[in-house]
Amino acid sequence: MPKTYFIYYPLTEGCIEEEWKQCLKQIENTRKSGYTPVKLNIFTDLPDFETFLSVRQFITDSVFDAFGSKCPALSITVQPPEKKWKVAVEAAFIGTGSKDVTGNSYNSVPYVILESESGKEILAGGVSSYLYPDDTRKAAEKAFDLMVDILDKEKMSLNHIVRQWNYVGDILKVKDGYQNYQIFNEVRSEYYHHHRNVKGYPAATGIGIKHGGVILDFCALSPAGSATIKSVNNPNQVNAYDYGQQVLMGMSGKGKTVKHPPQFERGLLLINNRDATLYISGTAAIIGQETIGKNDVEKQTIVTIENIKKLSDTERISQLMLSPVLFNEKYSLLRIYIKRQNDFNLVRQICSEHFPQIPAIYLEADICRNDLLVEIEAEVELK
Repeated sequence: MPKTYFIYYPLTEGCIEEEWKQCLKQIENTRKSGYTPVKLNIFTDLPDFETFLSVRQFITDSVFDAFGSKCPALSITVQPPEKKWKVAVEAAFIGTGSKDVTGNSYNSVPYVILESESGKEILAGGVSSYLYPDDTRKAAEKAFDLMVDILDKEKMSLNHIVRQWNYVGDILKVKDGYQNYQIFNEVRSEYYHHHRNVKGYPAATGIGIKHGGVILDFCALSPAGSATIKSVNNPNQVNAYDYGQQVLMGMSGKGKTVKHPPQFERGLLLINNRDATLYISGTAAIIGQETIGKNDVEKQTIVTIENIKKLSDTERISQLMLSPVLFNEKYSLLRIYIKRQNDFNLVRQICSEHFPQIPAIYLEADICRNDLLVEIEAEVELK
């Protein structure tokens, strides 16, 4: 279901609570102008896990106070925006009255139900127990359990996930031979094996957060009528779920002889009559299954953008939609993860040249490989 995105920064520098209040006021002003917020992604710069828990509670309480029963889905992660700011917000809205919107929660996780002629959509964020910052396996299992329970409550399952964000604390850390990202991939594979029986996978992002643990965000869709879902591949890249063992880091899970690769599609196309939404997964400078432009952030950004444009190529999309007519593409959002703060200006300059006038947010985060310096995800509307 198409959404309108806005990016918010504080107007003046202050403590994180003050900066958040400034962003919240801007969100409320947007709501008054005819938009209904359905998902807030709040990115913070915080020194430790205990401070994160405290700030998360403060932000969550203020959102519930502001929106009440119409509380949007809410995700808070430690992925610093560009300095000097301590907080930045990416917000998804729909036109007020355009869809039936219901707010709900499960185990203190707020989520939103959208219903229209396209079907039933669930948006959820911040899906985590927040209990295991030093144990990636337990943290991932608890997060997946919560996701399964939320979907079960809404008569849906992991079969209905179309977009998933996987935030993994200290994603590149290796302890006793086990890498945190690979541990997460093992857990994801186990839950998909037990709870999914449909072909293919969701579009997804697997990205680092500071201070440990695992947080999941997701969009699930039960399509109605003629609405269909199709995977979109990049002919220049090996599908992530086909990666060879040599590019997967760390040891396999205990008792297993092979490591499970990341299970996601490069892109997922949601088709409803003549319109479509393309979710582009977290994308990096990978050709085949190898990293391109090591130690060169400019090269990696350009290759990443080329990969994104390959996924959204209108001729290929028209073929997937079985249409003889080429579609007009409109990027509605970019989220750019950058490993080093010093590279923000260069990456922004390149992205702005290729994607002018598109809502975009730039964040500091470790990418899922040690030699990757930038990752970009996108959402595209096709008409």
